[in-house]
Amino acid sequence: MSATRIIRAADRTHWRGEGLYTRQSMPFTGNFDLGANAHGQLLVHNDDLVDPGSGVDRHFHRDAEIVTWVVAGEIHHDDSSGSTGLVCAGQIQAMSAGTGVNHREQNPRATRTVARVIQMWLPPNEPGGVPEYRTADVALDGRGLVTVASGIAGHEPAVAIGNDAAALYAARLAAGEAVTLPPAPFGHLFVVAGTVEADGELLAEGDALRTVDSGELHVRATADAEILFWEMRAQARSALR
Repeated sequence: MSATRIIRAADRTHWRGEGLYTRQSMPFTGNFDLGANAHGQLLVHNDDLVDPGSGVDRHFHRDAEIVTWVVAGEIHHDDSSGSTGLVCAGQIQAMSAGTGVNHREQNPRATRTVARVIQMWLPPNEPGGVPEYRTADVALDGRGLVTVASGIAGHEPAVAIGNDAAALYAARLAAGEAVTLPPAPFGHLFVVAGTVEADGELLAEGDALRTVDSGELHVRATADAEILFWEMRAQARSALR
């Protein structure tokens, strides 16, 4: 039997640091058992606002698939494997931490613009892989549902991830337009902007709809909107380290 749960924007965990305001659909700050709050493969889902000249200082990750969707502004990434890049709105970034990587992400001071990024974490298929960093441009307008990140066999995503049970889709919809989301043992629909109707519920910016054993899900924009949807085919076996 299918089931759904709505996490409203106001009900997310909110945390403010110096130059960083994060809204967490899953409790993250101070949470050392991410698996306990996981939905399917999704362990972390943060909606971050980053002031110019601010961000996250160098820190360590291991055995994590980290996907970043830039909504507005830009973020500069550099890490201990030598990867570096400037990721702007309309682009997606994926990092496989593998055996371990130190990295930092900053909104360059020169932008003078607050950056908004959605950062999502998943476990890898297997621990101990080679660290990798990937980015891609993603065009959404007029394209319906676009596969932006996936490790599922047969998919052709903008960026590949090292998790074969998960795929991230994005869509930008004008008011009145609709898309059909694929059936999924676990699903996570997030409204990046605007308002949509899904499963008979009206969802606004920052709201999330989680599904279990759902069939196809029809989403209609009631105002111009942007959405992200994770299709996940298994529950996470373990949390990140």
